[in-house]
This record gives sequence, C-alpha cells and structure tokens, in this order.
Amino acid sequence: MTTVAAQTRPAYPPAERLDLVETRHGYDIPDPYRWLEDPADPRTVAWSAEQDALVRPYLDGLPGRAGFRQRLTELLRVGAVGAPVWRGARAFFTRREPGQEHAALIVREPDGAERTLVDPTSLDPTGTTTLDAWVPSIEGDRLAYQLSIGGDEESRMFVLEVASGAQVEGPIDRCRYSPVAWLPRGDEFYYVRRLPADAVPAGEDRFHRRVYRHRIGTDPTADLEVHGAGLDPTNYYGVSVSRDGGWLIVSAAAGTAPRDDVWIADLTSAGGDRTLLPVQLGVDAKCHAWVARDGLLYLQTNRDAPKGRLCRVDPADPEYANWVDVVPETPDAVLSTVTLVASTEGAADVALIFASHSKDACDQLSWWDAETARQLGMVSGREAGSVLGLTSRPEGGRECWINYTDHLTPPMVLHWSADAPATTNIAEAAPGAVDLPDVRVSRLHYESADGTAVHLFVIAPDSAPQQPRPTILYGYGGFDLSVTPTYTPTLLTWVEAGGVWAVANLRGGSENGEEWHRAGMRASKQNVFDDFAGAADHLVAAGWTTPAQLGIYGGSNGGLLVGATLTQRPDLISAVVCSAPLLDMVRYELFGLGRTWSDEYGTADEAEELGWLLSYSPYHRVQDGVVYPAVLFTTFGSDTRVDPMHARKLCAALQHATAGTSPILLRTERDVGHGARSVSRTVELASDQLAFFADRLGLTR
Repeated sequence: MTTVAAQTRPAYPPAERLDLVETRHGYDIPDPYRWLEDPADPRTVAWSAEQDALVRPYLDGLPGRAGFRQRLTELLRVGAVGAPVWRGARAFFTRREPGQEHAALIVREPDGAERTLVDPTSLDPTGTTTLDAWVPSIEGDRLAYQLSIGGDEESRMFVLEVASGAQVEGPIDRCRYSPVAWLPRGDEFYYVRRLPADAVPAGEDRFHRRVYRHRIGTDPTADLEVHGAGLDPTNYYGVSVSRDGGWLIVSAAAGTAPRDDVWIADLTSAGGDRTLLPVQLGVDAKCHAWVARDGLLYLQTNRDAPKGRLCRVDPADPEYANWVDVVPETPDAVLSTVTLVASTEGAADVALIFASHSKDACDQLSWWDAETARQLGMVSGREAGSVLGLTSRPEGGRECWINYTDHLTPPMVLHWSADAPATTNIAEAAPGAVDLPDVRVSRLHYESADGTAVHLFVIAPDSAPQQPRPTILYGYGGFDLSVTPTYTPTLLTWVEAGGVWAVANLRGGSENGEEWHRAGMRASKQNVFDDFAGAADHLVAAGWTTPAQLGIYGGSNGGLLVGATLTQRPDLISAVVCSAPLLDMVRYELFGLGRTWSDEYGTADEAEELGWLLSYSPYHRVQDGVVYPAVLFTTFGSDTRVDPMHARKLCAALQHATAGTSPILLRTERDVGHGARSVSRTVELASDQLAFFADRLGLTR
C-alpha cells in the first residue's frame, strides 16, 4: 500500500505569524497565532475554510475508508440499553434500537407495557438534539429531563406527565449540569441554574450557579434561591432530597477540584431549606452524601481513605467523629459505586450493600453486611468489564440491576438477587445482533520512567505478539477518570482489520484511587506523559509494534496527552489523532470551561504554576526543523468545553515548523459539541480517524 509518507509536503494554507511575545512572571512567551483564537476574525474564517478544503479530499480519498465505515455501522447497529431507575412499579430506562441515532427514554408500566417518553431523534430528525439528563419524581408520575441542541450542552429543562406524556413545564434555560431533586408529590423540585449573563461580570456567564427551589407551573424567575450566593463562582452543585422529603443535601465543588463541601437541612424544621448546616467544609476529600430510606445519612468518600469507603451517620448529628464504616477501604481495589439492599422485600431497612470495586481498571462486584461492615462474598463470572451503574428499588428490595459492558459486550443489564448472590443473570441484552470479531484481550503491566507499574490493555488478533502490527495507543490520564473496558466499535474494527489497540491506565485517572489521580495532576502532570511514552516503549520492546507502525489517539484531556507526546517524543510515533484537545496551556483558562480546570492543571496567574504549564504546553514546545509525525486534529464547532482555538493554533504552528512531509491536518465539524453525538456522526468521524491511521501506519484491509 502506498502511503502519503512517500509523497511531497502538502501545500498548507498560509497563516500569518505575529511578532507577539507576552511577558508573564519573568517568562517571555511567544504567541504567533493569537489571531486564531477569534473564530470571527476574517483571517481565521479564510484559513479555516482552506483547511476544510485540504482535509476533506484527503480523507475521502484514503484507501479502506469505505470498508471501515461499513463495518463501524454494523458494529454500532447492535444498540444499547441502560439499567432501570425504579419509581414505584414503574421502571425508567434508556434504550437505543438498531438504526436509531440516539437512545430514547422509555417507561415500563407495571403490566410490562412500554412507552417512549423522550426520543431526541423524533424531536429533531437532524440528530443534533441530545438528551442530557433525566430524573423521575419520587412517585414516578412526573419526569424532569434536559435537552441540548447542536452540541452546546446548555441543557434546557422540561417536565412531563408520565401517564399522558404531556409537557407541563419548560423550557427552563441555563441548566447545564443541573441535578434535580424532587420533593414528595411531584409539585416541587430543587435544581441548579446559572445566573443570567447580565447579572454577572463580563465573560463569566458560564459560571455563577445557584441552587433553586421550583414549583411546577410558576415562573422560574421567581424561584427561591436556596444556596450559592457568595461562594466560588466556578462551583458545581449537587442536590438530593430524602424519599420522605425530610432532608435536603447540597454539595459543592470548585470546578473539577477533587474536594467537596457538603451541607444538610432538616426540611421539617422551622427554617426548612434556609437552615443548611455543614457536614464537611474545607476538607481536601470527595464526599457524595444522601439520606436513604432507613433515615440515615450515607457518605461515599475518600476522606482518610484514598481508595474510597462508604460510611453512615445520623443526619441530625453528622459530625465526622460519628461516621461509621459500612464498606471500609480495601487495600487493592477502589470503591466505585454502591446500592442498598433490604433484609426482606419492601423493607425500609438497609441490610446489605451491593458494591462495585475497580482493580486494574476492571470492576468487581461484591456484597457486604451493613451492620458489621464485613464482605460476605463476591459475584463471579464477569470480572473483566465495567459497571456503568447500579440501581435498586428505592423503597426496598432484595435485588439490584447492573449496567455492564466490556470490550465485546454492548451495554446491557444484569440482575442480582440476595437470594442467589454469587452470580448474575441477564435481565436485558442490548437490542439487535452482530457478528463480533475474534479478538484477544491481554491485561499487562509495564514500568514508567520512575519505575511506577502501570496497567495496560492490549486488544489484538493474538494473545501474544506474533509479529509487529500497526498499533493505536489510547490514553486519558486526568480528572480522576478511569479508562475501563467498554464496547468500542472503533477498537473492534481496527483489530479485526489486523491491527492492535492498546489502552494505558495512566496516572491522573482514578484506576488506583485518589493518590493515583494526584500523582498525575498539577506539578506532577509530566508523570502522565511519561506513563504514556512508557506504554509506547513497552509495546515496541515486547514486539507488538514498531515506531513506524505506532499511532496515538486521545481526546479532550487525552488530546493534551497526545499533543504533549508528539511535541516531546516525535520520534516515538508515526501518526496522531488529537480530538477536541487542550493545547495552549498558558491561555486555556480564558476559553470554554477552562477556568474550572485550574485545580487539575494549575493557573498561569501564579508564577510557579505557569512554569509547570510551560514545561509541557504543546503549542509552546513546537520547534522549527523537527520532523513531526502525521497529525489529524478533529474539532467540533459547538464545543463549549474545550475551545477549537487550541487545535487551530497548534495545527498552524506544526504546519509551519515541521521539516517532514507527513501531513498535519485539521478536520472541523459543525453543529456538534464535546459530548454526545448521533450514531451517523460517530461513524463518519471514526471512519476518518481509522482511515488516517491505516494510511499512516500501513494497515491494509
């Protein structure tokens, strides 16, 4: 197969280089492409149009793209289903049927009849409307749900009557990332909403959230403001109400900081929700709290337990000294999620805790005695996959439901019963059927630069390297997020075609608890890049691949990861797909949601922290005359998290600086954002990415 590596350097669109050097904290910082930050600048508009004209014919002409597109479509056609959320005898869940662009929200009635409540595709046949979140009322009679249009993730809230499907409220705007906590009878709920733009300082309209109490049928502008005034403007708030309506819990985290403040209010007291009292304030630990049906306050936390634990306490006296372990910290696995099980069907007590722990990025299920905090057993049969969620009946019961997936299993629902606790059965498989490829999953470890052992998944045609193969290495490494096995048609399509796909569980994630996260953030961020380079070195040394056959792929914070790798170790790889990335780490806080990430990366406003950022900021590490690998940037015009300016600026810098002939390309997609997207758009994007990798790494179908 002839690749572009043998061709001449592409004719890149001209890009003016400014003689702009900004001095901050004693650092002289060049920024020749500052003008590309402004999407409305005529120079940016013209340059972007020329990039579009360059990239589309290139991608469309790649051998194998049509085959990748066909196989991806087949593998995505299988659909997916989510775990049921029970309200009384009604079950609410999402399901994407074969051929559907988005999952729809379904209600299953007590007699087994099913009805669609919200179908984003029916609301918008163009596929650009997404269902962001949904919460049924305590009785299951009403449903609050949130929609975004064009990928903006702004979440307009609506309420409907479940029996009739009639809309009774909305839209209420500015509800991005809003939880909903219903009060009994379904006439009121607590939620989170940003202040209007004209009520906050210029440029801060994405921040300044407040917790409100809303009554159905009233004007949202008159909602009672419950909490948030005078606190950090970047705070994200959580809110929950006990099933009996007696307790309100509010939590706050400044941006993505790994610490929570938590308050509680007795809604039956004279002050009601105006008397929020602290449960945890100013503590450097996460804490998710809720009052369960037994009347006790449960707290899932990493406070004094980096791998996590579950505690409970009397909500009337929630001092830390009174917290009692229900699921204690375990030495070799991280507590992911829990659900509560009663002693007998319908009982209000909590006799058992059904828990998911993660070890080497795979989830393990177990059950615990709630009184003695003793593990009673572990569930067998599915130890190499991911638990996407656990649910049980809020009024009590001896069973629960597990949303499960792994590399070869589309998201499905398993059922567990305390009466036969050692195993699970399939409650609902993903709809549709597909012939899955024959692949092997290897779970390995390798040493990073400082000797730290890092876990690595290798998915390949064989369980051991028979010959070097074209390989894609994926990673993320940040924000306490764990990269666990999931059904990924892109991965399966690549391996079925003869390639290798590897996933490294880097520091910065949650795979080994909060200490693992903090070992890859702020001043320690370089550990993440070293871990990733170590994975690449290991794949080569073990015989899975060669540098000429190795590509790297990452998005968002993972886009920063691959951007740092291509500028620090351009000799290590031959191709990069960098999607929705952060790349200018000096100015990232000025765009999108960047200000909320300063606790993860550091801030350029502080001299020491600016030094951290400059040490790896990909845009600032580009050097003239270096032979850089082939790069495909993929960005999304409605991305309100990571501004597309990052990819524009690094693309221009690399196109100017590279001494090689490997293409540096920018693919911009409009009317879609950072998060959820339709199936057809997923297929088109993945087809471009795989075809690019195949061409650069020498994979022939």
